[in-house]
Amino acid sequence: MGENPKNATQQFSKKMTVFPIEFGTPDYDRTVRLRTEILRKPLGLIYTVEQLAAEWSDLHVGCFDENENLVGCLVLTKRDEKTVKMRQVAVDADHQKQGVGQAMVAWSETWARRNGFEKMTLHAREPAVPFYEKLGYPRLGGVFLEVGINHFLMEKGLIS
Repeated sequence: MGENPKNATQQFSKKMTVFPIEFGTPDYDRTVRLRTEILRKPLGLIYTVEQLAAEWSDLHVGCFDENENLVGCLVLTKRDEKTVKMRQVAVDADHQKQGVGQAMVAWSETWARRNGFEKMTLHAREPAVPFYEKLGYPRLGGVFLEVGINHFLMEKGLIS
């Protein structure tokens, strides 16, 4: 999906580097473990083989610390020619509130613009709504249930 991911590494500080991860690699497996720990386990959910196989065409993004430890990840899914959905955003519990999520969102928005997308959309869990609002994502509509918990549709235009 889009430009060559290997050319898209971006260092956000001496401590954080964000770059795409290839599906099916050991780094991809690390993202699945992090997403499971942060997003799935608390809800009593696990990934099915079918759910993970469906991610082969998505763009997987990782944030790594200076020791090459995965500290955050997210997935970008093309919705149509102008819209990309950010999903499965997870930050390691020991690294939350340290700019990891913000760096990954900034990287994703830059990548999306470079690849012709005009809009980023997401389903935010209720506790994450203030985080996304600070980054310019307003709520669209009311609350809805997804995986058994409250979510809000949020969206941001990417055209300056």
